[in-house]
Amino acid sequence: MAKSKAAGKTGQGSPRPGKRRGVKRYGGQLVSPGDIIVRQVGTRFRAGIGTRLGRDFTITALRAGRVHFRQQKGKKIVVVL
Repeated sequence: MAKSKAAGKTGQGSPRPGKRRGVKRYGGQLVSPGDIIVRQVGTRFRAGIGTRLGRDFTITALRAGRVHFRQQKGKKIVVVL
């Protein structure tokens, strides 16, 4: 009797490409208007001054400046100054 099942094709998931989410511009980096700062699912980061939250929760810069990540009341906030 076999001790374990055979590792066949059904046990493996289909290979899918990643969604390329995450922080695209880090704290202290310069951004121009329209640059994507964070791609995320849900609001892990909140949009602060100089940024906007897109329909798919993407945070983009509204103005040119430097990116800052802040902590306010336990929330992570992205600001462009």
